[in-house]
Amino acid sequence: MNALLNHEGDPDHLSSKLTYGKDQIEWRRARVLELDSQGYNQNEIAVKLQIAKGTVNSDLAYLRKQAQENLQKHIHEVVPEEYQKCMVGMKRNLKQTLEIAETTADPKTKLQARAIANDCYKYIMDLTTNGVVITDAIKYVQGKMDHLNTQEKKLLQGIKPKREEEENAEPSEEPMQAETTTNGVF
Repeated sequence: MNALLNHEGDPDHLSSKLTYGKDQIEWRRARVLELDSQGYNQNEIAVKLQIAKGTVNSDLAYLRKQAQENLQKHIHEVVPEEYQKCMVGMKRNLKQTLEIAETTADPKTKLQARAIANDCYKYIMDLTTNGVVITDAIKYVQGKMDHLNTQEKKLLQGIKPKREEEENAEPSEEPMQAETTTNGVF
């Protein structure tokens, strides 16, 4: 039997080495996300989908990263565009409503137009003042990106001293031979 233990070393969970196509990986990740959103834990998802827990963990990490990228795109591209559309539409509605209120002779229509104009002002004010929420969301995403960059730098700094220690360790005979044979004088 050409089966391997999963990477967690669980002898009860054998899996043969398989290669997955892009469609199968996307399907699996969609199922992992669905089950995760339904409250299943990683072990339960692994059992239900008959995959290794490490695969579930990797899929969830990928999905989190994808969600962060989608949120960032949404905040930087979609929200400002929709905000602009709403502001233009509300100002247009306000202008037309005020024109109706000014040109009509019927007092009932005039009052209704003024009430609608007041609603337009409220919506415009909400859009304007809730821009703070958008700014806060952008700051939040930027803060998370800064945190990730800091963590990455720390990780890289931890790797650098190890390399320097290895380089400063007592040299073996092979590098010495390489240095003396390439010198040309000795």
